[in-house]
Amino acid sequence: MSEITVKQFADVVGVPVDRLLVQLGEAGLEVKGEDQNITDDEKMKLLSHLRDKHGKGEARIGLAAEPKKITLKRKSVSELRQTGSAGRSTGRGAPARAAKPAHTVNVEVRKKRTYVKRLPKEEIEEPVEEPVIEEALPEVVEQPEVVETAPVEVAEEKGVEKPVVEAAPAEAAPVAPAPDADKRQKGRKGKKHEDDKKSKYGRKELHVVGAGGSGGRRKKPRKQRRGRVSVSGTEEHGFEMPTAPIVREVAIPETITVGELAQKMSVKAGEVIKVMMNMGSMVTINQPIDQDTAAIVVEEIGHTPKLIKDNALEEDLVMASEAEAGDKEPRPPVVTIMGHVDHGKTSLLDYIRRTKVAAGEAGGITQHIGAYHVELDKGGITFLDTPGHAAFTAMRARGAGATDIVVLVVAADDGVMPQTIEAVQHAKAANVPLIIAVNKMDKPEADPDRVKTELANHEVIPEDWGGDTIFAHVSAQTGEGVDDLLEAIILQAEVLELKAVKSGPARGVVVESRLDKGRGPVATVLVQSGTLKDGDILLSGTEYGRVRALFNENHTKLNDAGPSIPVEVLGLSGAPNAGDEVMVVPSERKAREIATFRQTKDRESKLAKQQAAKLANIFTQMEEGEISTLNVVVKADVQGSVEALSDSLTNLSTDEVRVKIVGSGVGGINETDANLAAASKAVIIGFNVRADASAKTVISENELDLHYYSVIYEAIDEVKSSLSGMLSPEIREEIIGMAEVRDVFKSPKIGAIAGCLVVEGTVKKSNPIRVLRENVVIYQGELESLRRFKDDVNEVQSGTECGIGVKDYNDVKPGDQIEVYERVEVARTL
Repeated sequence: MSEITVKQFADVVGVPVDRLLVQLGEAGLEVKGEDQNITDDEKMKLLSHLRDKHGKGEARIGLAAEPKKITLKRKSVSELRQTGSAGRSTGRGAPARAAKPAHTVNVEVRKKRTYVKRLPKEEIEEPVEEPVIEEALPEVVEQPEVVETAPVEVAEEKGVEKPVVEAAPAEAAPVAPAPDADKRQKGRKGKKHEDDKKSKYGRKELHVVGAGGSGGRRKKPRKQRRGRVSVSGTEEHGFEMPTAPIVREVAIPETITVGELAQKMSVKAGEVIKVMMNMGSMVTINQPIDQDTAAIVVEEIGHTPKLIKDNALEEDLVMASEAEAGDKEPRPPVVTIMGHVDHGKTSLLDYIRRTKVAAGEAGGITQHIGAYHVELDKGGITFLDTPGHAAFTAMRARGAGATDIVVLVVAADDGVMPQTIEAVQHAKAANVPLIIAVNKMDKPEADPDRVKTELANHEVIPEDWGGDTIFAHVSAQTGEGVDDLLEAIILQAEVLELKAVKSGPARGVVVESRLDKGRGPVATVLVQSGTLKDGDILLSGTEYGRVRALFNENHTKLNDAGPSIPVEVLGLSGAPNAGDEVMVVPSERKAREIATFRQTKDRESKLAKQQAAKLANIFTQMEEGEISTLNVVVKADVQGSVEALSDSLTNLSTDEVRVKIVGSGVGGINETDANLAAASKAVIIGFNVRADASAKTVISENELDLHYYSVIYEAIDEVKSSLSGMLSPEIREEIIGMAEVRDVFKSPKIGAIAGCLVVEGTVKKSNPIRVLRENVVIYQGELESLRRFKDDVNEVQSGTECGIGVKDYNDVKPGDQIEVYERVEVARTL
């Protein structure tokens, strides 16, 4: 049984608390204060008392002799004022008619109304469940013979005290209407009221009387007094006035437009724009704003912000993948081979694999990362062969990040080189153990101790010197020490205790990717955990797709690949970037959703960077004409080569000349690339790719500059030469003569004339000069006159006296030096 306080009950029925306390006392209830609880039984007792007090007892059992009808008479008196008329003559000789004065007429209006009580039902179908319900209102009969529903206020004019609460059965009793009211009562019977909703004070929720009536005509609901609701309607209104502002929890991503934010808060976009204007930000409805700004706007409007991460989908996917993971099992080590150019990395790997891979590389230089798995007697090893040229620094760093052990190949005859030092730095940054393979031990000039000494200077200490780095002396030609190197790798792997989950969805990293003309996008993937199977849905960066085929390094088709196994994957929507994470997702819809989200985020990020660049570098753009720019379109066979060429060419830029990569990609040079180069006046560089027929036509028509390369440093050197030609020549000053002032003569026409002796070089009249005093330049200008005795001459040789007149300068003193120089243009190089 629900209980509420007296104060809450007074709020519900709409009467003062003091009056309710008096009525409770009259009903025989011991209520001491407004905070005391009252039960439903006490409410019923109060209701019965009020019925008896006002003559509204149980009519159905005849307990009270209430009147059948009540007649009220009303009388009102008003005044009607009539204006008077002026007097006028009636004829000749007749006396004039007197004027009528204004007078007031009293008008009395009498009204009589008769109130007829409705007849109760003989049998009540359902008991009363809640007491706080208004009884059906009586019908009103107005003379002559007009019946209408009387407002509640009329009952109060008779002096009857208004009860606090009135009750009626769940279904109102039928009315004995007047003759004219008979028609209006048809169709008034409605459905039983459904009070299944709870209110905050424990009573059933009451609804406003709905529109009803026969013939489908809408009838206006009768006026209701505050706090009293009727249940005699046939329809439920369902509207409820909110008692407090609605506070929503608004989820805000990292970027959101003003219109989307307004939609999440269920307000108009103009309200959000107004709030941001008050904050000092002028925005439009489609303008994106950051997460922090959106959170402030949400708080200003009165809602609660909830910050969410853009990678929430990806985190959920990772958590689901980890939940499906099983127990960890031992896995083969991933070994990255690093080293300087031509120190024998690929040759050493070839000897291990018993195949010749270096024959396919241009100039004997590895152009992209190769991944190979080798099965030995003591276990399997996965090798990543990274290029050694300096242009592939980023690729080597990526290789070090995906590896367990780094084998650093150093030629015994060359020693430590620049790329060797970089490889050491990458391995240390990735916290990967090093194994040094001192190669070319078969050469007579091999000096392994020199290699140890030079590496020790870079904190790589051999084990026999008290360090922790294993050194193996090998020869890729004779095979000397290769077995020792493999044993060292297996031993280091056992120390690391390499393990991975073999069951469950696969996860890994893209080692390399390219576009194959016959097979489409091909990605070399190194599986790091789980098992990659044919037919899995794969997600990598902004690309996704179903695995159509898996191949190993020998182009043998596989059904699956476990941890530390490199495979070529076919079936992706595009070539992913090298270094992108790869994971298997449960459905293609999920993969498409995340890939599309990443593409949108990348596009927004690029647009934001472009916008920032436009705003931040507006003054630089105004000076754009002073800077020479070489536009380049780069196309290569693999993604790693595209990155390496783009980074190397961009690094050639200086303050005066700049390399701008206007387009790049994997695959052959097509018509789109040629049109882009024509529009931007760019040079096209093809690295191990060629132009197709349509592209050749565009290149020929527009006379574009096209270059093919197969070795990366040749491309870099040629671009460097082109940039050197674009540099403005350097202006150098060369001193061609020096004269000492011996005496100064005054000339009325010229002024001060310096009598000089040319002590060095030649003094020419047409060249600029400087006046030095105690080896400090005190004036810079030109000669006004140069004389040899009384003759004007153009030049004076060393050891000859002459007279020099300095233009616009008369402060020459004996002992000064006059330096003659000329400006020479010198071609500059990068």
